[in-house]
Amino acid sequence: MIMNLFMFNLMIMIPILMIFINMIINQKMFKSREKNSPFECGFEPFNMARLPISLNFFMISMIFLIFDVEITILLPLIIMIKLTNLKNWILITTSFLLILIFGLYMEWFEGSLNWIK
Repeated sequence: MIMNLFMFNLMIMIPILMIFINMIINQKMFKSREKNSPFECGFEPFNMARLPISLNFFMISMIFLIFDVEITILLPLIIMIKLTNLKNWILITTSFLLILIFGLYMEWFEGSLNWIK
């Protein structure tokens, strides 16, 4: 019980401490127009430093990250075969795969997987 209380207090205190340190560091920062502009060896910038990225690339990368995390969630299911009975394992695995396939179908139907629209 005491250990749980200690961990809870630690869980609350660390983010508060990080926010407090961030506020102290942020007040000391000197912001000016020159600091926010890109460095071009003393010359005026030739073009914008912040180029826009393709929204299609961003969407494909987000979909990749989501499905990549879901596949890493699937990996422990192989070990789980020995720990549970077969009926429960099949139920959990098929429901998870159906959700994954349904998500892929929705992304495909929405057109998020098409690179050129």
